[in-house]
Amino acid sequence: MDVLFQRSRATAAEIMENIPEPPSYSAVRAMLRILEEKGHIRHEQDGPRYVFLPTVTRDKAKRSALDHHLDTFFEGSAAQAVATLLDRSGPKISDDELDRLSRLIEKARKEEV
Repeated sequence: MDVLFQRSRATAAEIMENIPEPPSYSAVRAMLRILEEKGHIRHEQDGPRYVFLPTVTRDKAKRSALDHHLDTFFEGSAAQAVATLLDRSGPKISDDELDRLSRLIEKARKEEV
């Protein structure tokens, strides 16, 4: 999806060229088929080639992917996901990012009331 969002349209071969360490061509085609079945992309015929285009916005795709990850790995719990992000080793979250998270938490609290 990232390649399609960046380029706005691409063939399977072009997608492979823009993925670091890409899987096989058949794996890319299978993923494109699944994304098309789910309505995230569509294709147009360009001679013998299929050219793929996104049908959803990047934000909608992000939300869909995040919902899937929350359900799969965190039992649907945003709190568990955030706790995992905060507890992980790796790049530290900046003070600005922590401040933004604090503001979002306060906003969510006020919206619940």
